[in-house]
Amino acid sequence: MTSSQPPTNQPQPAGLNKKTSAILSYALGWPTGIIFLFVGKNDPDVKFHASQSIVFFGAVSVVNIVLSIVGSLLGVLGIIFSLAGLAVAVFAVVVWIMAMVQANNTGGVRAELPIVGKFTAPYADQLANSVK
Repeated sequence: MTSSQPPTNQPQPAGLNKKTSAILSYALGWPTGIIFLFVGKNDPDVKFHASQSIVFFGAVSVVNIVLSIVGSLLGVLGIIFSLAGLAVAVFAVVVWIMAMVQANNTGGVRAELPIVGKFTAPYADQLANSVK
């Protein structure tokens, strides 16, 4: 017997389903976000996950670079900035794991990142909509 309903996990151009594409868009931070922004351009949910990855992990990278530069300029007081950079890195790892688990649990459907989703989602929407 055949079903007349379309499958919910439509394949992506790279042969990946929505769930796998959403998880992989977070795998290596913003670089995989950029890749899946273009690979998953036919699926708005995958584009959203990829854009969210770019916005969040890009911001984390910029913050860590700034903390590193300022910390290196301050000598001994730079230890405070190094500790702040460590805290940002730990926060990013926690959000990274939560994002991949959430993408897995939702089956790749659009979902905001835990904790920071309300801040990154508007920018992720803009970025996802800019790539056609």
